[in-house]
Amino acid sequence: MDWPHDPDGEEGSEGRRKYGHAILAKKIDEGEDFPLSAADYVDQYGDHPVRIDYETVVSVADIFEYVDREEFEDFPDFHKALGAALREADWWPYRLTHA
Repeated sequence: MDWPHDPDGEEGSEGRRKYGHAILAKKIDEGEDFPLSAADYVDQYGDHPVRIDYETVVSVADIFEYVDREEFEDFPDFHKALGAALREADWWPYRLTHA
C-alpha cells in the first residue's frame, strides 16, 4: 500500500519504536482535542499507517472499522475504545495466558 509517510519513519512508528496505541495517541493533543469525534479523526488520519507488530501495518481507518463510539470524552475514553477495537480485530499483540 502507498502510505502518506513511511510507517517506520519519524512520522510513523518512529523507526519501529512505537506501535498501536502509541501511534494513534501521538496524533492528539490531550488538552485541546477533546471531546474528539471519531469521524473527524478518521477524516484527518484515516490513511495513516499504524504498525501493529513487526510484520503488520494497517491504516487508522482499518482500526476505526472496529470502534463502536462516535465521540470520545477524554484521553482514557479514547484509549479504552481503541484497545477494545484492536482486540476485536485481533490486532492486539499481547495475550493473557494462565499458568
